[in-house]
Amino acid sequence: MAVSNAETAATERLASLLRHAHATLQPGPALRLWTGERLGPETGPALALNDPLALSRLLTRPRLETIVELWVEKAIDVEGGSIFDLAAARGTGRTRGALKRLGLARLARLLPTLVALRRADRARGRESRLTDGSDAGASGSTQGAIQFHYDVSNAFYQLFLDKRMLYSCAYFDGWHGDIDKAQTDKLEMICRKLRLKPGERMLDIGCGWGGLLIYAAQTHGVTGHGVTLSQAQFDIATARVREAGLSDRITIELKPFQALTGTFDKISSIGMFEHVGFAHHDAYFSAVRKLLVPKGLYLHHTIARPAKASLKAFRRGTPEYRAIVRYIFPGADLDFIGHSLQQLEAHRFEVHDVENWREHYARTCRLWAERLSARMDEAVAEVGEPQARLWLLYLAGVSLGFERGTLMINQTLASRRAKGLSGLPPTRADLYRPMGG
Repeated sequence: MAVSNAETAATERLASLLRHAHATLQPGPALRLWTGERLGPETGPALALNDPLALSRLLTRPRLETIVELWVEKAIDVEGGSIFDLAAARGTGRTRGALKRLGLARLARLLPTLVALRRADRARGRESRLTDGSDAGASGSTQGAIQFHYDVSNAFYQLFLDKRMLYSCAYFDGWHGDIDKAQTDKLEMICRKLRLKPGERMLDIGCGWGGLLIYAAQTHGVTGHGVTLSQAQFDIATARVREAGLSDRITIELKPFQALTGTFDKISSIGMFEHVGFAHHDAYFSAVRKLLVPKGLYLHHTIARPAKASLKAFRRGTPEYRAIVRYIFPGADLDFIGHSLQQLEAHRFEVHDVENWREHYARTCRLWAERLSARMDEAVAEVGEPQARLWLLYLAGVSLGFERGTLMINQTLASRRAKGLSGLPPTRADLYRPMGG
């Protein structure tokens, strides 16, 4: 479709505003306009604005969801570096008062131009068609919601995860870049905290691709049972158990936690609780208690958000959180650590230890994002460019969220409350001996 003279004039007015905005709101990263013009430093990362028509969406609907849509469509991109480089170039400059500094009258005069560009964008059928999880289920623990995220493609996840395909926070004994070592160290730390002993029966709720259960059986001699709601994860987990020669000691089921029966000496939940949702917390902790033997240990490993002044304020969430729930984890609900501890005690657990792994997850997600970026061509071939770009933005954004403290993660060790001594050692010293020792 030919571009009209009116559109050409409108896009030039938009370019003029961006030149003014970039000069006014310095310091900041470089901008590269759709014309090829670069604003700001000649070297280093630049935010590439590739489509003035689509960009009008952001200016008329300035929400994080719009940024996600434009990123997926490549209407915006990063050149000369990564998302992390762009975030670092942005610095800590304040955005408060930006509209006043730009000049409200100038912005008001541009409004008809933005409306005209938005109409042109719609007329060309370029409104976002980004797939979200609105139909996957109200609760993040439904099979539809789980499969929306985890059944993207096993081959896709293999591009950026470690060799065991562990899709949860790694544990670093130094800020190195060896994701395989960090994930193995995470498995060992979990096993140490649970104080696994040969012959014990272990349950892993949300077992993923089976990495924890296989490691626990091989190195600590337990008998394991895992459940997942992802068909793709179930398929690989059962195959890996069989290949490891552990079919007589590990069983995997495609089953919700509500349907579990029996009792276990130790229970782990690694990155699963985020999917349960506030409305199902009571049912979840009741189920875990029923499945755990008296004085049995439960490791609760979950992403969280910082608490707010009230529960109502907390439940509103942030724009970043709402975008993740819409596009990545439909139905997910992040708790805050105080509420999780309250729920554990209310369900007659005794809390023994809480450890913050926030910086470990910032590092984990950064390594994942870098590994995915390095194999982007393969990712696009596997799941398509929109999905691959969405996951890259998600991993980088989550890493920055953990780095800046807007996201948290905690490992909490609790036992099913019973009379008498807990049987745990008097100190944590045994947990922190050198890994592999």
